[in-house]
Amino acid sequence: MKSATVLEEVPAVLTPARPRLRRATVIFSFLSIYLIWGSTYLAIRYAVETIPPLYTAGFRHLIAGTILLAWCLAKRLRPTWAQVRASIIIGVLFFLIGHGTLHWAEQKVPSGLASLLIASEPIWVFLLTAIAARQWRLNATLLAGIILGFGGVGLLMGRSALNSGPGVFVGSLAVLLGAFSWSVGIVYSRRSHLSGHPLLLSALSLLAGSVQLLLAGTVVGEYRGFSFASVSFRSWLALGYLILFGSVVAFTAYNWLLEHYSPTLVATHTYVNPIVAVLLGWFFAGEAVTLNVLLSAALVIGAVMLVDRGMARLPRGS
Repeated sequence: MKSATVLEEVPAVLTPARPRLRRATVIFSFLSIYLIWGSTYLAIRYAVETIPPLYTAGFRHLIAGTILLAWCLAKRLRPTWAQVRASIIIGVLFFLIGHGTLHWAEQKVPSGLASLLIASEPIWVFLLTAIAARQWRLNATLLAGIILGFGGVGLLMGRSALNSGPGVFVGSLAVLLGAFSWSVGIVYSRRSHLSGHPLLLSALSLLAGSVQLLLAGTVVGEYRGFSFASVSFRSWLALGYLILFGSVVAFTAYNWLLEHYSPTLVATHTYVNPIVAVLLGWFFAGEAVTLNVLLSAALVIGAVMLVDRGMARLPRGS
């Protein structure tokens, strides 16, 4: 999943790419944010099978954040106290609540369903931004996207979640809470105008979030009955995949793409990730892909595309 979304709020350096020299790097980078981030939902499901969910997220971000921080220190990047304070807040919104609820919910919620609910984030970001700015500037494209998005989420919650077994509806609500919290974090990071190297800011946020997740997991008693010996081989593989590929590789690719391409082009991963997640959940985990899920997916992904286009058409400074 998109653990590096912190970087979405850092303006891209619009330097022209060199397709001949970087073609392989470009292809690899886009495949990373399309396929790897789309596959993290299934990896989370496998990891939390035998590892407590908050500990799963905490270990994941602790190791990934440590790797990235070591990279930053090697580049002689040093944080300021303002960056540390902001990272603690972002850690709460993005990782403690945003990822904590997702990892907890995927004990019951199918990975494809979770990915579709998370895909509604751009809609929440627009609504929260409008509330924070006290400016409601709509156009027909935006309005259509919002209506479609809420229709898709409502269809998921009203049929797919309610009819999928005990705990799925509550888990789906938790996923939506996480998506809302992540959206609040995006709006906060935009309005805080915090300067600094995006790699360093993300490393700090990952580390802050990991400490919060591990403390929260301990407070709620996830350590009871847990032992490393009881963790299955599949869960270990999934956790390693989340750390190495989901956080480090895809994160680095995302960072590189933002330095060379427009944020709008890079953000196309938002449309692709749910499709990848639904297909992988169906193929590997036997998750049901009903007509209702397909219709909901079409509504949510179409809504995100409309919201993105509608926001791009708003007057500058709105």
